[in-house]
Amino acid sequence: MRVIAILASYNESLLISACLEHYLKNDVEVYLIDNESTDDTVDIARKYLNHGLIGIETLKRKDYSDLRARLMRKEQLAHELKADWFIHADIDEIRIPPNSGVTLSEALEEVDQKGYNAVNFFEYTFVPTLENPNHEHPNFQKTMKWYYPFCPDYPHRLNAWKRLKTPFSIKRFVYSFAKSGKLSVWKAQTMQVRLTIGGHRVKFNGIRMYPIDFKMKHYICLSREHAIRVYCNKKFDPSAVKNGWHGWRANAKEHNIALPAQNQLRYYVSDDELDASDPLTEHLIYKE
Repeated sequence: MRVIAILASYNESLLISACLEHYLKNDVEVYLIDNESTDDTVDIARKYLNHGLIGIETLKRKDYSDLRARLMRKEQLAHELKADWFIHADIDEIRIPPNSGVTLSEALEEVDQKGYNAVNFFEYTFVPTLENPNHEHPNFQKTMKWYYPFCPDYPHRLNAWKRLKTPFSIKRFVYSFAKSGKLSVWKAQTMQVRLTIGGHRVKFNGIRMYPIDFKMKHYICLSREHAIRVYCNKKFDPSAVKNGWHGWRANAKEHNIALPAQNQLRYYVSDDELDASDPLTEHLIYKE
């Protein structure tokens, strides 16, 4: 079974190698959309071409972060690329199966065989701490051991789905256009898959979500300085912010970023021992 993770990047040179290596080890291929990075992100990624990375394309960057454009391109790629399953993910995420001993691809194949067509990932957020504040190096996964379970709503990360096979329909095109007068409605239907709520949930007709969550380790920053560079004073699409996308990131300033103490967090032992109990609904690194 062929699984493709569709990733978008912008200045992710600190994280991209770990992300690509992880998918390679899990028999998952990657297609990368780069949003005109100004660092070494693309140069690093090119080393993986024909070794798990099947393509790199450039998406023109505006003077603000345009999440809507990135999601639309991912929707198009999910229609164009030939795969059995897709994963919509970001560079700072490590996606893993419910239990060790199988690859991510093998776990998704089991989901497929059981008749399900979508998978939710439960999020475990890893952060630097006051006691251990800097992990800006290639081995950040080995040194950043403190985390908290994060689930503001459920399913929060419905990000993997089985490719849908819906043939082109003249009748559907005529009906959609006659009803709405908009080609965009027909386009959304023929794309089959829609990414909503800032891309956290895939949406299509006939979703059958697997009842067991997969896991996602989310490395939202590697140091306080890294968080400030990534999140603070960043411009976002005003219409997306108005719709509630980006959350706290839309207004984050340097004084809002604070590292938690280790006694507020849980210590990572292994993927199988990640603790999902009593999840937080707000991220700890942001303070009003």
